[in-house]
Amino acid sequence: MFGWGNKSGCASIDTIIGEHTQLTGDIRFSGGLHIDGKVKGNISAEPGSDAVLTVSEQGSIEGDVEVPNLVLNGAVVGDVHVSERVELASQARVTGNLYYSLIEMSMGAEVNGKLVHRSGARRAQEPAEAGAAALDETGMPVTK
Repeated sequence: MFGWGNKSGCASIDTIIGEHTQLTGDIRFSGGLHIDGKVKGNISAEPGSDAVLTVSEQGSIEGDVEVPNLVLNGAVVGDVHVSERVELASQARVTGNLYYSLIEMSMGAEVNGKLVHRSGARRAQEPAEAGAAALDETGMPVTK
């Protein structure tokens, strides 16, 4: 468990937010982002990237997260959208909805919200192709 980072296409951490750092504002990144400190703002990966966000047991995020790959052992207060793979370690805490395609969850991890499975790597509000119906937050087609 938690050893898949090299297989995801992102073998290194490009940016670290240290344990004694508090950052306020939104973050957009590609590559690898590791958080030991506190982030108050939304975090998103560049569209089309194979970015990996890791949050240690000391790390926390207050805001929404939208990434392809997530390894969480800290806390997130906000909705989490993971298009490819999410790993929740034993101290992971999510207060909000978790949208995922593939999930690995250790004993002790908590999700205080909905777990919503997505069959594709697209956002719920985006149609799959031109002319396709939009999807609601649960991934169901929206009818007019």
